[in-house]
Amino acid sequence: MAASDMAVGIIFLSQTVVGALGNSCVLLHYLVHYLMGFKVKHPDFMIQHLVVANLLALLCRGVPQTVAAFGVKGFLSDVGCQLLFYIHRVGRGMSIGSTCHLTVFQAIKISPENSSCLDLKVKAPKYMGFSVYLSWILYLLINIIIISSMTGKRSNNNATGLRDLGYCFSVDSEIILQSLYVTLLTFPDALCVGLMLWASSSMVLILHRHQQRMQHVHKSRSLRSSPESRATKTILLLVSTFVFFYTLSCLFQICVAVIYNPHWLLVKVGAIVAGCFPALCPFLLMSRDSSASSHNLYWVRNRKNPDIRRNV
Repeated sequence: MAASDMAVGIIFLSQTVVGALGNSCVLLHYLVHYLMGFKVKHPDFMIQHLVVANLLALLCRGVPQTVAAFGVKGFLSDVGCQLLFYIHRVGRGMSIGSTCHLTVFQAIKISPENSSCLDLKVKAPKYMGFSVYLSWILYLLINIIIISSMTGKRSNNNATGLRDLGYCFSVDSEIILQSLYVTLLTFPDALCVGLMLWASSSMVLILHRHQQRMQHVHKSRSLRSSPESRATKTILLLVSTFVFFYTLSCLFQICVAVIYNPHWLLVKVGAIVAGCFPALCPFLLMSRDSSASSHNLYWVRNRKNPDIRRNV
């Protein structure tokens, strides 16, 4: 095995392990909150779906890419390849969808009471759960078309008309059919990215206007230090990170699709870039919740010592 393959395998392994541990820690965090009796808020509900989607996207691509990079050949059958790639695509799509839901919900939540979003502020919490589950169904249905275009390496020794994706082959279809596939697969993603950019711009504008007002009223008590502000800024950081890596991933995917026989390094780097957001996302979320840990500890202590809570 070449040194370059070993290096790529180590990168895939590190990214998958670190990302899986990070997302698992966030899930464990919410499980502990649930067992302690905390009420699950709407943003937390969406974050849980985001973390599950990240785990699916990471594990279903990172593990086979790692195995393939370390020199194991033909370890997946057609069914195994199609199933893993399908689950990866569903997880990737829901990662985008959950981030979109989180961003739009936060933009509606922090909008002023006298804005046009007042009606949405009342209705959004009621329909947010339905919208998230509908997104799961949508991505599960849309990505079914991926199954017919994937095949395993075990049963295909002749790579003519096939694109090597590392652990699987992608079957080249007719141009018209391929254009239809691309349109169906990219339209939901493009819609989500557009909504995220709109919601992020709205949040930036709201925070800027509020900061200007508070400078003339209470310099010591501004939105900058409030929980809503911290959550909003974390979501903005999350969206910025997502858009950056999503744009890079799209560029690599376009290059792989346009080039008839792309270099293996181009395919591997594209896969690594695609896994960066699911791997980094939990650590951005942890930075948001780190400030709340002292409040949670205080709540637990007061629960164990009710006399202290009464004296406070």
